[in-house]
Amino acid sequence: MRGAVVVTGTGLVTPGGIGTDATWSSVCGGRSAARPDPELVGLPVAISCRVPGFAPDTVPVRQPWRYDRSTLLLLAAAHEAMADAGLSSGSWDGTRVALVVGSAAGGIGTLETQHRRLLSGGPTNVSPLTLTGYLPNMAAGHVALELGIRGPSLQTSTACASGATAVITAALLLAAGQCDLAVACGTDAMVTPLCAAAFAKMGALSRRDRDPARASRPFDRDRDGFVLAEGAGVLILERAEHAAARRIRPHATLAGYATTSDAHHATAPDPRGTGLRRAVTTALGAADATLTEVDHINAHGTGTPLNDRAEATTIRELFTRHTPTVTSAKGCLGHTMGAAGAIEAVLTVASIVRQTVPPTANFTAPDDHTDQIDVVAGSARPQQIDLALSHSLGFGGHNTVLAFTR
Repeated sequence: MRGAVVVTGTGLVTPGGIGTDATWSSVCGGRSAARPDPELVGLPVAISCRVPGFAPDTVPVRQPWRYDRSTLLLLAAAHEAMADAGLSSGSWDGTRVALVVGSAAGGIGTLETQHRRLLSGGPTNVSPLTLTGYLPNMAAGHVALELGIRGPSLQTSTACASGATAVITAALLLAAGQCDLAVACGTDAMVTPLCAAAFAKMGALSRRDRDPARASRPFDRDRDGFVLAEGAGVLILERAEHAAARRIRPHATLAGYATTSDAHHATAPDPRGTGLRRAVTTALGAADATLTEVDHINAHGTGTPLNDRAEATTIRELFTRHTPTVTSAKGCLGHTMGAAGAIEAVLTVASIVRQTVPPTANFTAPDDHTDQIDVVAGSARPQQIDLALSHSLGFGGHNTVLAFTR
């Protein structure tokens, strides 16, 4: 195993805005991005969080019409992250660069569109680009092609923990010496009729169609589900000595990480938080840190009654000697599914860089499970943050925790 892994670049394309600064501003302002969605009219839930003003033809790629929306969001975020890290595809040895993309659903929008075309016009109406747009590995394949990445190119899928799992996988590739740089990503564009109908049927979505801005309410007493969203997040990882040789000052260090499984239920988290607890303590052990050193937690915080109850209970029972601040970006951005882990990892790094905790939008009153944790609400809170955790949980019982240090 080789040296410390640092974050030298970040990129975001989210419902809060295009770019890390735009998203950070939206989240710190506590502004919800949820809006009525014309494409979901007639479904049980017709609100969503989409990326405002995203124009695919502005993404610097050769043939944007070939790509699923999730790949275009990812490419836009990747270009920002590379520029932030002082990189370009012409400046690196592509054989020493790895790419890991986390996604829950791949190009599901392409698949749904082409299925409708099959039903309406028969097989001759189906695009020959259907599978290259849909297959879960193709986002990694397309991005590697666009950026000239010729090292390991992988896709991870652990539902809503996918982006965070991608960060871990990228760090392991660096630690094993398989690459010198790693582009760790999460992306999903699951605001589609089929996905919206399916999540609504499960009872996972908020039903506040008449008040979308107040629909996503992580940890709040009146939460009733999440708001479906789209987005992408990218982190450039490299070993500390490699960044030093490039004379790039890291944003933060990825000091520890861990992933565990609940083995409890297909969709519900373990209410005792056993798996999440093990992920937190294992990640801190890898970081050679203790619970008392954790200053801040960027929570998974979906706004569903079951998730928030399990996560809040775990935080309360783990942190008995001090109380780290807690926030969830999903009150502002909605739930970006497989992208969430990478997006929230970027926001956790931003909290360390800016020594600020964004508020949890729409958190106005705790319940019996959330009243003993320090959920930041109302406005952004300045705070000294030397060590912060990012939690990600996914259907299937996946728990992923990333530990970042200053």
